[in-house]
Amino acid sequence: MASKISIFATSVMLERYDKLRTFVRENFSETTQRLVDQALEYASEKLGDATRYDCTPLLDHGAAVACIVVSEIGLGRNSAVASIIHDVVRIADKRKDGSVVELLEEIRSLFGEQVAGIAVGLANISSIKLKASKEQASNFRDLIVSYSEDPRVILIKLADRLEVMRSLKIFPREKWRKKSWESMNLYAQIAHKLGLYNIKSELEDIALSYLEPDDFEHIKTKLENTESERQTFIAKFIEPIAERLDAHGIKYHIKSRTKSIYSIWSKMRKQHVPFEGVYDIFAIRIIINCPREAEKQQCWTVYSIVSDIYTPNTERMRDWITIPKSNGYESLHTTVAAGGGRWVEIQIRTERMNDVAERGIAAHWRYKGVNQGGQTSEQWLSHLRELIEDTTHSLAKRFDAEPASGEIFVFTPNGDIRKLPEGATLLDFAFDIHTSLGSTCSGGKVNGRAVPIREVLHNGDIAEIFTQKNQTPKADWLNFVVTSKARNKIKSFLREEQAKNARIGREELERKLKNWKLNVSIDEAVAYLVKYYKLRTGTIFYEMVATGKIDLATIKDVVAHWVSGAADEERRASVAEAEAERNRKAAERKLPTSGDALVIDEKINKIEYKLAKCCNPIKGDDIFGFVTVNSGITIHRCDCPNVQRLREIYPYRIMEARWRERVDGSFRATISIVAQDSAGLANSITEVISRDLKLNMRSISFVSRGDGTVIGTVSVEVSGAGVVDMLVHSLLRIKGVQRAYRAK
Repeated sequence: MASKISIFATSVMLERYDKLRTFVRENFSETTQRLVDQALEYASEKLGDATRYDCTPLLDHGAAVACIVVSEIGLGRNSAVASIIHDVVRIADKRKDGSVVELLEEIRSLFGEQVAGIAVGLANISSIKLKASKEQASNFRDLIVSYSEDPRVILIKLADRLEVMRSLKIFPREKWRKKSWESMNLYAQIAHKLGLYNIKSELEDIALSYLEPDDFEHIKTKLENTESERQTFIAKFIEPIAERLDAHGIKYHIKSRTKSIYSIWSKMRKQHVPFEGVYDIFAIRIIINCPREAEKQQCWTVYSIVSDIYTPNTERMRDWITIPKSNGYESLHTTVAAGGGRWVEIQIRTERMNDVAERGIAAHWRYKGVNQGGQTSEQWLSHLRELIEDTTHSLAKRFDAEPASGEIFVFTPNGDIRKLPEGATLLDFAFDIHTSLGSTCSGGKVNGRAVPIREVLHNGDIAEIFTQKNQTPKADWLNFVVTSKARNKIKSFLREEQAKNARIGREELERKLKNWKLNVSIDEAVAYLVKYYKLRTGTIFYEMVATGKIDLATIKDVVAHWVSGAADEERRASVAEAEAERNRKAAERKLPTSGDALVIDEKINKIEYKLAKCCNPIKGDDIFGFVTVNSGITIHRCDCPNVQRLREIYPYRIMEARWRERVDGSFRATISIVAQDSAGLANSITEVISRDLKLNMRSISFVSRGDGTVIGTVSVEVSGAGVVDMLVHSLLRIKGVQRAYRAK
């Protein structure tokens, strides 16, 4: 008895999907009929009582998608079977309990590897949480296709979305706008590229009816009201064309095609015109019935007849017969004057071309013998892959959806999508969002799992960034980041830190040498100490002093031992090395090394000079003079942003300069500060400058950056570069100050 009930239920179920089964029976082999019925039975059993929003069986969706796939797109057996069972795989994958692995093995054994692969691709696309954003639409389109190892996946997904839009009324109202936006901005664009113009137009029209219902109804009503007038005009317009075609013995039929409502709506918006201002609401299509070898000749004959009767606009001529579009589209398009200032578009094509134009690439390859299977079928799939790669540049090569182009797509928690190179880490993702986020990144979460900054991201991951206020970029970060943005920002920070520490270290060592009363210049001492500690440069030595990696007490002992004469030979070598270093730097700057350097105090031998505004040199900076045409000599810092240009173009105007040992007076220096936006910040900075360091502050200003931080500048009067370094060091100790550095 139970067996009879089961057979009856199966019979009723199969009868429910008779439309699909009839089409398969009339167009495919008995093997395909059997597999489609088997897939319907299998999906019905697995889905059980699962229903759609209107309480109809969920299998209705899969069967309807399969019907679109075979009858409207022109795909075959494996695509139909995968369409029927794709919800079975999607639901199992959504459970995240591992059951999908066993299910896929079962599907492979019943229906084959290709069906399982297509079903996996469809499930992956269904798992994407799209965010409606025009700025993100291109990335989302790339991501959708990146999940498609088998290019048929994207065609079936288009059919899936078309079925959803046709049934959108049964969905909750809150889903209408989101699905309509996706259909218009994502899926319709992919359909257009693949030549599925009917699907593209239907997706756009249905989406518009939900997104802009008033505009949709207005245009629809206008089209209905003007239908009679339009048909009268068309009949009169084509009459002389038909007479000439008949006289030439050409087999043809003529159709008029009204623009889609979405296309009319778009033109009204772009051109800022009412419905009556859209002149190409319809097109005339002349479809020729002729052998394949006579197609081009007959199309051009028809064009010649049309252009004899009506004057064509040569700028609107489109020849896609000589060179078809990449998706197989072939047609001659011309626009002719119909009198009264009215223009009519005429499309000339054959029956074969028209079938391809309406049904896309599948029809194009069916005419090449795709139904014969084997090699031709592989050619079709290969060409479809090329088209999809051209559309998105990111067709996946494996089921784990790693794109062929080397790109991955990663989501923020709120649904924004970022495109990154394959192998990118969580830290790359942080820098891609914002430099400050990357600089303070301490870890994060990927798909809800806590991970370190080194974590490599994968396609479709959802990543969240954690930050710490005292976190700063480290040199070892360069070992695992892969994006140029992250590498450049890290290197820039490290260079700034190195320069800052070198200034602080030199200033600190200079003060200590004076306190120790050792009869040696800092350059000689550092030349010896670099050799002693086996370092490459003095900058590295200064940095180690500033960061406490070399103890000052030890330095004192080493220098005292050397100065006492116990290491005379080493001292002579250091003096020579220091002198050689000075000469080398002077040569690099193309400066003379003689003693005739310009000595900067107030005026030298009545020669006027001024300090350059581009770099604001102060006492203690390495400087050079530049002879101007009308303004005497301008003093620049040796690290001035303009130094390279001046040396290359005017080397003969550059002269060596140095500060007089004792220069009275003060210089103005500007310090840039980045800090947390907190109350009392300006007061704390003022206290450090005026009360602690006894400096004269000229101005202070801050601007909010909108992310909880402010950026500002402080202008102070100082006696030399050493005071600036001390000031920067003191400002960095203020709570909330993230960065402080001397502005160029």
